[in-house]
Amino acid sequence: MTGWVVRPDGGRPDGPGCAHVTALSTEPAARSDSCLECAARGRDGGHLRRCLTCGHVGCSDSSPGAHATAHHESSGHPLVRSAEPGETWAWCYVDGVYLDPHGDSPAR
Repeated sequence: MTGWVVRPDGGRPDGPGCAHVTALSTEPAARSDSCLECAARGRDGGHLRRCLTCGHVGCSDSSPGAHATAHHESSGHPLVRSAEPGETWAWCYVDGVYLDPHGDSPAR
């Protein structure tokens, strides 16, 4: 994938934008296929998210560790995408908007 755009409604009624999508040149490869922080604690990572800056894979906020958000908070990396099969959305933590690849609007 080479680019992301804010969903037409931004995932929110007021449809704010996101300046971070233009900073991405290529999407980094995933560093792992699971949440390593959860694995180290003997837990299943649940739903996975991949950082679009460095490729870190962490579990979602609905998982006990919320390691994807923890990675954002410690690194400042603004964008994460779903690492779940069949899901093609991304999220900007800073601007609070959903993103679609190349402007496509897949079913949610």
